Amino acid sequence: MVNPARPTARAWSQAFSQPGRPFEPQPLTLLEGKIPPEIQGTFYQNGAARFRRNGAAVGHWFDGDGAILRVSFEAGQAQACYRYVQTAGYRAEHQADRFLKGGYGMLAPQPWWRRIGSPLSQAIKNTANTAVLALPDRLLALWEADRPHALDLETLETRGQDDLGSLGAGQGYSAHPKRDPKTGDIFNFGLEAGPVTRLHLYRSDASGQIRQRAAYALDGVPLIHDMVLAGRYLVFCISPVRLDLVPALLQLRSFSDCLRWHPQRATEIWVFDCDRLERISRSQAPAWFQWHFANGFVQQGEIVLQLVRYSDFRSNALLGEIPRGHLSETLDGQLWELRIDPRTAALGEQTCLYDRTCEFPAVMPQEVGQEARTIFFAAHRPQGEIEGELMGSLVGIEPRTGGRSQFDFGPHRYLSSPVCLPHPTEPGQGWVITTVFHGSGSFNGSGAVAGLGQGNRQAQHQAPSEKSETTSGPSSEIWIFQSSAIERGAIAKLALPCPIPFGFHGTWAAKP
Repeated sequence: MVNPARPTARAWSQAFSQPGRPFEPQPLTLLEGKIPPEIQGTFYQNGAARFRRNGAAVGHWFDGDGAILRVSFEAGQAQACYRYVQTAGYRAEHQADRFLKGGYGMLAPQPWWRRIGSPLSQAIKNTANTAVLALPDRLLALWEADRPHALDLETLETRGQDDLGSLGAGQGYSAHPKRDPKTGDIFNFGLEAGPVTRLHLYRSDASGQIRQRAAYALDGVPLIHDMVLAGRYLVFCISPVRLDLVPALLQLRSFSDCLRWHPQRATEIWVFDCDRLERISRSQAPAWFQWHFANGFVQQGEIVLQLVRYSDFRSNALLGEIPRGHLSETLDGQLWELRIDPRTAALGEQTCLYDRTCEFPAVMPQEVGQEARTIFFAAHRPQGEIEGELMGSLVGIEPRTGGRSQFDFGPHRYLSSPVCLPHPTEPGQGWVITTVFHGSGSFNGSGAVAGLGQGNRQAQHQAPSEKSETTSGPSSEIWIFQSSAIERGAIAKLALPCPIPFGFHGTWAAKP
């Protein structure tokens, strides 16, 4: 159970107090350092950006309307714009100035007898807020319970929903596709709930067009947020979370409230052949939950999975607290490496790579599905996991050598999910980019915060200058790190025109 006591508000809560403010394309001010001229391309980030309308609040972080940040780099200069995805639900609610539909953690604002009579697919808003997939001629804003929305790569103008050639209305397309760096093929999945829930597998070409499909029946309605590409295999870890289907269909409780953790059940491991999309093995393991995988690869005939693993499903309720500006517990996800026999899907050796709270793992795009030199992720600051705080450190782990580097962003600074940028000509080199939210040291509001302590710093962590602690309000910045030396700090910092809420997931599109 999540502690019902209301904890002290933290500086990060300012990221949710106001909706993200769109802005037109404009050059970014370089605050420190220099942008390497080899960085040529575009960074995209998606995230929930609006959490209130006309006094009403969303029920979960995942319910916020999606907005895309675009930052393009050329010749050592950067330009950015920020726009909401113009979904049908967003446009209707913007015009009405109130919520009209339900979401992951909220019901449609209607009497219960009206909700019961409406189809669930029409009652829940596609927020298009989770991730982005850059294709040669369009950008996809992904939300796993429905088709993606297509946007213009440069203007971020919303074109409408995209069926990728064969997706039906309301058919899911996960927010975590995997692109094979060798072939350019894109693998993804989606769930189709019903009397028999099905897991749909998709294989697309580099243009995004679905060329191959397969479907497999599931036991109940699980929550599957991510999968992993490991060499010639796709692997799913299906945790024992199941949807109470009747109250969900009748819209008596939100989707999130209908998800139940069943610790007596196992986590199922399913292994598929990438070429045929054919399941070749399945097994059961002691229960755990994961939101995100870092990577997968094959080593000496075994599948190696790297993921942020949780002991149970409490993280779902805790993530739902975040838009309210409070967090009653510390998330308990840790980075693990698991070994699996592809012939039987049996779980073998398990190794904890990082035993403190972390999330949003990433590797260089050319290393997806292969052994990666470094896994980058967000973690808590070195002085400890302070109750109610979000993550304020960037960490790099080298699984093969055990090497570790970490950068502390300093008081009141919090990073979004890191994105890896490969060097165009030097293999193994590159950069890590992230959006950084800087909350002011003191602010007014319920549970006001003033003068949060700085904590102790380890010598190898170069925290930002304290002169910025005099800021009069929150701000957002883009920080770029050398991938091989993140502990040295950002090599470039750029100011965004206004603060924006934390992003969920981003991607990098190199200039052709």
